Amino acid sequence: MVNLEWYRTFKAIYQFGTLTRASQELMISQPNMSIQLASLETYIGQPLFVRMPRKMMPTEYGKQLYTQIVESIDNLERVEAEFKRTVLNKAPSIRFGTPSELFNNYLAEHIGEEDNLHLTVEYGLADKLTEKLISNDLDIAIITRQSKSDDSLTYETLFTESFMIVCNPDTDTNEFDGHIKENNLSGAEKWLKGKKWYAYDNNLPLIRRFWRENFKKRPILKLHAVIPDNDAILKAVKNSNGLSVSSDLIAGKALKEGNVKVLWKGSDTANNTLYLAYNKNKIQPQYLEKVKGFILKYVDFHK
Repeated sequence: MVNLEWYRTFKAIYQFGTLTRASQELMISQPNMSIQLASLETYIGQPLFVRMPRKMMPTEYGKQLYTQIVESIDNLERVEAEFKRTVLNKAPSIRFGTPSELFNNYLAEHIGEEDNLHLTVEYGLADKLTEKLISNDLDIAIITRQSKSDDSLTYETLFTESFMIVCNPDTDTNEFDGHIKENNLSGAEKWLKGKKWYAYDNNLPLIRRFWRENFKKRPILKLHAVIPDNDAILKAVKNSNGLSVSSDLIAGKALKEGNVKVLWKGSDTANNTLYLAYNKNKIQPQYLEKVKGFILKYVDFHK
């Protein structure tokens, strides 16, 4: 079977006229080039050049072969050059896991500004994203807690969010504010229990965390709706007299735009740390830095 490199060698010799120039162009040694030309001539069964003291003159067979192959070889070389250029200049798509509200509120509108950052985004909560990192279905993710059952991942602290109760800006909070001013926590709790509440799920993860921090007990509340989307919860709060527990990260955009307001940050602030998690043996450092730089550049909820 013919070797395509034989044709490349033949083409170079034909175009440059000498073994020396052709070997320089292809960056192979003259002995190897002579072997490849001899192999092609043996395969075809005809001499392709007349060896002269200072030049290789093509025979009639050589001229005919050149005419038939030159366009195809040129096309292959163009494809090869374009492929190399694309591989060298284009970063691979990075599989990036994130809570949906964080990406929607802070990063989505800026993704088109990052020409050298190619992301395949997947939404999820901490447990799901951690599992996908461990199984190598994700390259990097923003998660809200570290896994205690696996030590293959590296965690870098990104942000600390603070929890708070949020309400509609028009909600009458005078009674509640009075209880807080007088440090009457039992009165404040009773007022809160009388309101509609929205939660992410029936286990009340954010509400329970806030309640334990401030009232030192589990919450007993009447849920008006369970909505598995924090952005949708904020929309419900905006358009009703209901309450929910959110954070300055989750509700940052809604607070800035005046769609909701802070009812109470608590006597004792409930905080949570967000991490950038990845397996350092499975992601190249330059791609890690690109993703981290992108996040830190645009997630500005403290401003």
